[in-house]
Amino acid sequence: MYTYVIDDKIELRPLTVFHTEPLYRLIQDSRHHLRDFLIFVEYTTKEDHTRKFVEETVVTNAKLESFVSVIYVDDCVAGLVGFNSIDHQNKRAEMGYWLGEPYTGKGVMTKAAKAMVAYGFKTLGLNRIDLKAAATNHKSRNIAKRLGFTEEGIIREAEWMHDRYLDHVHCGLLKRDYEKSEWGAL
Repeated sequence: MYTYVIDDKIELRPLTVFHTEPLYRLIQDSRHHLRDFLIFVEYTTKEDHTRKFVEETVVTNAKLESFVSVIYVDDCVAGLVGFNSIDHQNKRAEMGYWLGEPYTGKGVMTKAAKAMVAYGFKTLGLNRIDLKAAATNHKSRNIAKRLGFTEEGIIREAEWMHDRYLDHVHCGLLKRDYEKSEWGAL
């Protein structure tokens, strides 16, 4: 299995069906933390729900329609990062990510997302990476800012979450801006 080592604690591994149980357990253990911004948490009440997602994503990864990886911290499943959809014709992808609660606030997601952005531009040949975050999801928006994404606009009432609509902030990063950044030139 291919593993991308980020540092002595963090690595990315390809998503496989063997990740079903640890991902399900992580979602359950982090349910309160994740539910404010990820509606799938409400509908993940059985391991089979996670299995269905994993199996579908493994297929879309194999077809190169997505590229989702598992984040490991100290050899434990910590979350997911990747491109939920890839538009090869327009050389564009939409990025998504989440971490279990025990792994937040330690720079893990910034490092994992940074590695994914580099992979997108350098290996997949993307020209643009999009990211959407709830306007009130300041942690996710701050990660995007640290990676050089530009907040390009607000999509009002973009998502129904539990009992209200959330506005989404649409962020984008262009390859040319990435290449000019301090870490994109590496």
